[in-house]
Order: sequence, then structure tokens, then C-alpha cells
Amino acid sequence: MRNIIRYLFCIAIVFCFSSCAIDKNMKKGEKYLALGEYFDAANEFKQAYSKTPSKEKQKRGERALKMAYCYERSLQTQKAIAAYKNAIRYGTATAQTHLSYARLLLKNGEYKNAIQEFQLVLDSMPNNKLAKDGLEAAMKAPEIKELGSRYSVKKMEVFNSRRADFSPMLFGDQFDQLYFSSTRNEAQGDELSGITGTKPADIFFSTKDDKGKWSKPEPVSGGLNTEYDEGACCFSPDGREMYLTQCVTDPSYPRYAQIVKSNRSDAAWGKATEVKIMNDTLTAYAHPAISPDGEWLYFVSDMPGGKGGLDIWRVRFTTAGMGGVENLGAPINTEGDEMFPAFRPNGDFYFSSNGHPGLGGLDIFIAKVGADRKYHLEHPGYPLNSQGDDFGMTFEGPYNRGFFCSNRGDGRGWDHIFSFDNPEIVQNVVGWIYEQDGYELQAAEVYIVGNDGTNQKMNVKSDGSFSYQVTPGVDYLFLASCKGYLNHKEELSVKQAEESEEYTLQFALPSISSPVLVENVFYDFDKATLRPESSVALDKLAQMLVDNPNITIELSAHCDYRGADAYNKILSQKRAETVVNYLIEHGIAKERLTPVGYGEERPKKVKKKLTEKLTWLKEGEELTEEFITQLPEDKQDICNQLNRRTEFRVLRTTYGMFDDKGNLKQDMLPKKKAEEATSDDDFEIDF
Repeated sequence: MRNIIRYLFCIAIVFCFSSCAIDKNMKKGEKYLALGEYFDAANEFKQAYSKTPSKEKQKRGERALKMAYCYERSLQTQKAIAAYKNAIRYGTATAQTHLSYARLLLKNGEYKNAIQEFQLVLDSMPNNKLAKDGLEAAMKAPEIKELGSRYSVKKMEVFNSRRADFSPMLFGDQFDQLYFSSTRNEAQGDELSGITGTKPADIFFSTKDDKGKWSKPEPVSGGLNTEYDEGACCFSPDGREMYLTQCVTDPSYPRYAQIVKSNRSDAAWGKATEVKIMNDTLTAYAHPAISPDGEWLYFVSDMPGGKGGLDIWRVRFTTAGMGGVENLGAPINTEGDEMFPAFRPNGDFYFSSNGHPGLGGLDIFIAKVGADRKYHLEHPGYPLNSQGDDFGMTFEGPYNRGFFCSNRGDGRGWDHIFSFDNPEIVQNVVGWIYEQDGYELQAAEVYIVGNDGTNQKMNVKSDGSFSYQVTPGVDYLFLASCKGYLNHKEELSVKQAEESEEYTLQFALPSISSPVLVENVFYDFDKATLRPESSVALDKLAQMLVDNPNITIELSAHCDYRGADAYNKILSQKRAETVVNYLIEHGIAKERLTPVGYGEERPKKVKKKLTEKLTWLKEGEELTEEFITQLPEDKQDICNQLNRRTEFRVLRTTYGMFDDKGNLKQDMLPKKKAEEATSDDDFEIDF
């Protein structure tokens, strides 16, 4: 009897200790869950579940549900499925439990089982849209996979590690740099994330050499990366700013993602600062993307007013900061999650969703604006999409190839980077905007107008270039402008093509503040008569004056030092008058033109650009008679030729803009496109 009593006493002590341990695990699990640290929370709930006697079915079921939710949130799909099965087995499942379970089965490619679960949910909730769409997806997925598509995908081992690698973003004028997020061991910080169980993500990059080989990824230096999570970056159109997601930690406060910005200086990215979208500390902002025109910041948020889950929103950049936020609404957003917005340079909008019918988890969708000016969705099919999570598109310029990420085939749910290619006929314009006789204009803008309704403004890249995908059968006008310079216009009619084609346009902008050389203007020897080959250059000059109708110019002719000063003065004046007469004959108003002959009074001053061609000259040197006569004879001839030139200089930029009373004429105001303008910047440019 004494032994039996002792045995029962020991059992009671063990039970007491076990109960205390379970309570401790549950409290810690709830604390981690409140902070959004799902990986750590799942481990605590798992321990509590394991210590709970099997006869306590209700408690085991409840703890299995806690486990399943945390496994699902930390992307441990297989473990989440097993936990949901246990919750169902112990009778604690609700219709919402079966819906979550069905969506995970779909994500795992178990389409038959998913169909059964979705049908079970619809028996209880016949109007549930997620269940309806999930059932449709599970029924159609095998056929979509069997059908395939023109896409080819390949896992990029050079970028991937044994942890998560995701959200690739191409960068550089030649798209030879790839930035992405990674939780690999080389990331900063010593502690593991309570959300994922890995190190916090950092931004890494890889570069491609002339032979097309990508380098081993390295972490971005310069203060961008921290001990916190950094991920899902994008770049401003001019390449000077990086926007990315950052998740800071707080031991007593839930984690909320925020969007931060880093500036690029001397090829290095600086410490990031928060982009304040709204004064709301309880809302997450993540996954930034900038529209091709640089006007809008797109992002993902759970803020109130959405469709449900995570939605895609946008906010306009203004000179005073961020404008008001807009929800993209239907058909983009659903009751599920819409994430990872991205743009193809042609304006097509890409995003990932588990709310639209797809193949499983997050599927990539394409939203294109139709003739009704509304978004229309397209599912690009398999193998770009899979039963797993597919997201994070980035494009190699105008071509439908680049990189994305997916956790397909990874039992631990870690993301990896894949390449994709969809061969198609692409017609693209590459333009270069630079100062006439000078270098690229980094502050330039280009306006693109097409007779199909296209009306877009773009900033140039750091090398003064821009790229734009054009549509066959459309006539385009490209107008380049930059403060301090005259406009330059080019027109392009795009024909149908049987293979990809690239058009190159050059925009040499004349300066308003300094004389501009008119190249290739030739006169008969010792006369003011224009030679026939001068018409090409002078026709361009006439067109420039047409494109800039509010300027008046001084048209000047110059001679070298040889010959009498008075004679050179008279000859250059006659030559200037000859050019002015040519322009008048070609439709330019006489009062806009002032001919001046300077003879040899104003020798040419050397600009830096000229020294690249004639390395024996130095910037700022004047080609005076004294300077030239000290040079070898062959170089003297070159300098004399440079001095014999025709130039123009802008005198006024307000010609014809005001009426007799000094008021701005009404036709000088910018015209809005009739019934089509969508913003204050949508102006029409006449052909």
C-alpha cells in the first residue's frame, strides 16, 4: 500500500511539472505570436502540443490550430498541413480551418484533396469567394500545367544559397547588376529571426561580365544593410534612389514593415531613411515599386479600406512629399493577398496573388490597360507559375526575360531565384539626350505621344539615355527637354516586324546660354554663297526653330585670322545674312533672326568634349592667331578650320507669347488631352 501511495504521489508531481511546462510554452508562444515571430511561436506551441496527453483532445486540437497558423505564416507548408490534419482529427476545426487547410493543399499541389476540402467549405459557406476561386483553381490547375506556355524557367544556382534568396531586381544601363534579398550566412547580425528561423535578410548584388558570367553575390556595402530585415528593393528611373522594405525589431512591440529609401553616391548606397507614407504606426508598408514614369510609388499594405488581406496601393510623388494613397481596387485586389508589384518598361503591371484562381500559392498575374482604360488580368500559365509561391519579377529592359523567385520544390519553403524567358517580337526605342557639342544631360526628360493615345513623360538614366517599347502601327512623337536647353523633337512611325527591332534616336539639345555650332555649313571659297551640301544642316536648324517657336536667335558667321580684318568682317556678315535668308525662305519669321558677322573677332574657345577628339588641345584655350601660329602646320590648319564656323545664340525665349497688353496668350497655356487626361501632367503635344 505504501508503494502504491508513493507511485501516485510521483505521478501527481510529474503531472504538475508537465502542466506548468505546458503553460510556460503556451505563454511564450502567445507572446511570440503577438510580436509576429511565427517561427518561434510555432516551436513553443509544438512543445506544448507534444506535452499534452492524447486523451485531452480538445486542448491538443486547439494547440494544433495554433501550430498550423504559425507554420503557415512562416511558410512551412508541409508542417502546417500536418498540424491542420491533427486539428481536424481532434474535432476543433471550423469551416475557416478547412478553408486554410484547402488553400495549403492547393499550394502543395494536392489538387484532388484540395477539391474535397473546398467543397466541404462551400457546404457551410456557399458564398465564400476564396473557397469558390480555390475550387476553380484546383479543378483547372492540372489542365493549365499540361497546356504549358512559351515561358522557359531555370533555377539560377549562382545566386542561390542554402537559405532564402528572393525579390531580384536588375539594375544598370546594361542590366548587368542584380540586386536581391537573402538570409544566407553572410547577412549581418548574429541572432536568428523569430519570424523565419534564419538570419535577417540583407540586400546582396551580383554583376555580369562581358562574357555574360555572373559574379558571386556580395552584400551591399555603405550602410544600407543593418541587423534588421531588408528586402524587396526597387530603383527610381534615374537609378539614383533605391526603395526597399525594412522590418525593425522590438522585444515588446509587434513588427511592422516599413518602406525606406537609400541614395546612391559615388556608386555606393547610403544608410536608408524611412519613407513616410502615412502617420500610422500600426500599419505595414512593404514591397515598393515605382511606375516607369517615376510619378507613383506602388506598395503593399494591410491598412484599413482594402479588399481584405494584403492589398496593393499607390501614392504619388509630389514636391511637398507624398500625396494621398489610393487602393488599386478590383480587378487587382481581392479578399486574399496581393503582393510584390512590379512594372515591365512597356507599362504592363505584374503582381502576385493567392486570391485570384491560379496554380497554388502566390501566382504571378499580368495587368494590362485596355482600350476602356481599365486593367485586364492575364495568367501567364505554367512554368512561370507553379503550385508554390511565385513572385518578384524583374525584366531585362524591354525584353520579356529576366528573373523571378519561387519556393517550388523546396520542402522548407525557402525561396530561390529563377531566370525566365518568353521569346517575343519586341520593338524598342533607345534614345540619347545630350548637350550639343557636350555630354549627356542627366536632368533631361522626354515626352512620348502616340496617335494611339499614348501620352507619357520619362526621366533619363544617368547616362542620358531612355528606353521605351513601341507598338506596331503607331506614329510617335518624342520631345526631349532640359532646363537651360532648347527642345528637340523626333518622329517615328513603327511598322509591323517579324523579329525584334531596336530604333536609336539622338537628341542633341542646344544650350540657351552659350553659342551653339551649326555643323556642316559650307560656303564657296572666298564667297558668301552656300554650297548645296549645307542644306541638310540648315534644314535641321529651321526645324529646331519650328520646334522652339518662342525663341529668337543671333545667327553669326566667323572667319580665321588670315586676310584683312575689314574684309573678313564684311565676308562673315554676308555669310550670316545668306543663312538668315535661307531660313526665311523656309518659313522662319524674319524678326526671329539677327545676322551678325564677327570676322576674326571671336576665336573659338575649346570645350572639354573637343579635347577628347583633339587631345593636344586643352579645355578653355582660345584659338587666337598667337596660339595657332605656335603650332605645327597640320594643327594650324585644323584650328583655322575650327574658327571658320557658323553659330547661333539664343536672344529671347518669349517671342510671340504675350499680347499687346503684356498678357500671356491663351494658346500658350498647355492643352489637356480631351476627356483622357488622368493627371495634371498629362499634356497633349501636337504633331
